[in-house]
Amino acid sequence: MDFAKQSVQAVLANLAKLILKKYQPDIIGVTGSFGKTSAKEAIYTVLSRKFNVRRNIKNYNNEIGLPLTIIGAGSGGRSIWVWLGVFIKALVLLIWTDKSYPEILVLEMAVDRSGDMLYLTNLAPCKIGVVTGIGPVHLEFFKTLDRIAKEKAVMVSHIDKNGWAILNYDNEYVAEMDKLTRARIITYGIINNNADIKASEIIVSEGENGKISGLSFKLSYQGSTVPVLLPNILGEHLIYAALSAVAVGQVYNLNLVDIAQALRLFKAPKGRMNLIEGLKNTYIIDDTYNAGPDSTLAALNVLGKISITGKKFAVLGDMLELGDYTEEGHRQVGAAVFNNHLDYLIAVGEKAKFIASETERQGLKRDNIFIFSDTEKAGLFLQAKIKNGDFILVKGSQGMRMEKIVKEVMAEPQRASELLVRQDEEWL
Repeated sequence: MDFAKQSVQAVLANLAKLILKKYQPDIIGVTGSFGKTSAKEAIYTVLSRKFNVRRNIKNYNNEIGLPLTIIGAGSGGRSIWVWLGVFIKALVLLIWTDKSYPEILVLEMAVDRSGDMLYLTNLAPCKIGVVTGIGPVHLEFFKTLDRIAKEKAVMVSHIDKNGWAILNYDNEYVAEMDKLTRARIITYGIINNNADIKASEIIVSEGENGKISGLSFKLSYQGSTVPVLLPNILGEHLIYAALSAVAVGQVYNLNLVDIAQALRLFKAPKGRMNLIEGLKNTYIIDDTYNAGPDSTLAALNVLGKISITGKKFAVLGDMLELGDYTEEGHRQVGAAVFNNHLDYLIAVGEKAKFIASETERQGLKRDNIFIFSDTEKAGLFLQAKIKNGDFILVKGSQGMRMEKIVKEVMAEPQRASELLVRQDEEWL
């Protein structure tokens, strides 16, 4: 790290700590290998109906982004004048009292290397810590899942007995964290019957016009059951985000029915299992924000369960930062393409060739597997290939820019800036 960045980071951290000390907001930390942003957004959706809440936006989830969120400012980028404005805004918050400062901060906390979580939790000590799941992401830096779990667990281990740990009980690594915290614990899950908050009877709902409207499920907690609908969402793993929000809502004594109503307003972040209308009366599941083996397997499972008259396409790009797990992770995904009875695979990138190889080895016809080196060619091919009633899953790591394929086949490409991820000037 260069001296200028170190200096900015140090100043931001000190200002953020002083602001937190003055305003004393409740801090809800959200971490995990996957599902962080979706959980953060669901929690924000539920709490913001009753409280003054702020959450981090974009990728403001690290040593620079967290203080910026606490201050309520954007990044200064390479401009010394914009950074000066950020510092002045922080000083104004400290000199005068802003009565509109949030009561609650919902802070997604991302880690890339050992020690990151300790830094973030010292900067913003949590009253509530939510751990969404541990999986093979950032293995280039941590090498093993145990090391990732140990790093993520730092957040809940630093919460005192008056705080709360919200744990995904369906994830074995997260479930073990109940032994590592002094905090009160609320667990959630779909599979584990010992979870406090559970979702069951998950189905894909259809609207009055016969079009798919989203996911519905039954929410159960302490003997009470209420129905929940998540409009325009198809990823079962996004139900975990909703369940984490239910758990946080219980900490704030919110009514289950009110929480269910709030969740109807929950919109998955761009590029995370969003349902988008495609050309030729097709459906696109846009899951292009990022990709690791766990989230890709979950997405394929969703596509496999949907009953349609058309064909099912898996359009999958490289999964990056898997280290020694690269080939195995991609081959797991390839097997899942076949096991979920999908009709076509379009693999994009060098590493995605492992997906194609394994899908063919499992038994999908070679004529139904297509490999491309870039998104442009893949998108044009897909546009010509799809027909009325087809369902298309598009997913890959951020660096693969798979959203370009979605734009190529979506019915309203003029809405790309509204619906798709990475449409800012810096990406285009």
